[in-house]
Amino acid sequence: MSEAGQFAMWLAIGAGLVTIFAGPVGAALARRLTGGKPAAGTTGLSTGEMTAERVAHLEDRIGELERVEARMAELEERVDFAERLLAAGSGEGAGRLPPAGEH
Repeated sequence: MSEAGQFAMWLAIGAGLVTIFAGPVGAALARRLTGGKPAAGTTGLSTGEMTAERVAHLEDRIGELERVEARMAELEERVDFAERLLAAGSGEGAGRLPPAGEH
């Protein structure tokens, strides 16, 4: 490879690295290296605000879980009812399918 080709290759590599580190990857890396502080120009939350946000998020999740739990209890009642209906109807033999192999 000629010197001009090598120069072009290193120029392209350098431009690519600058693009990567000047973008979101570089910002994330800088936040990581500085201890996770908010990036410049963003509204940083205090510890109390972050805690309040997290508590609000957890309360939302608990509410969602309570709704799912109520739905699950309703479905369990429906399954129990269906099982009782099937058990009551199976004693008479009415509506039963013949055993496999008999037509």
